Amino acid sequence: MIKNLGIGTGRRKTAVARVYVRDGSGKIVVNGKELNQYFPQGEHAVMVRQPLMVTASENKFDVLINVYGGGANGQAGACRHGLARALCQVDQANYASLRSNGFLTRDSRMVERKKYGQAGARRRFQFSKR
Repeated sequence: MIKNLGIGTGRRKTAVARVYVRDGSGKIVVNGKELNQYFPQGEHAVMVRQPLMVTASENKFDVLINVYGGGANGQAGACRHGLARALCQVDQANYASLRSNGFLTRDSRMVERKKYGQAGARRRFQFSKR
């Protein structure tokens, strides 16, 4: 029986990540794949690892992440948010460092909806004088 030390839900744009932190050696699995395999672009993998680096716990925990929705950038942000929340559950002492780095703040920027009578959210249809 594997015991979860912390569980966190992370959100960014339309992506949602469920993060489970367990005792281990620093292995991160995202949707059944290794972290670097799931996020081949380096900056996304680094983004996911940031909460572990800030709390100096890279090799203390194994992390299991289920993420869906959005694109690669949104998913990486959701994973980071969820991991930060889960690490707060594991040890409340992590809260201050995670908060000061902005990892616990949900990035609320979303795509603006398309309006009726317009080509997009702000874009108008071409105006014809004659």
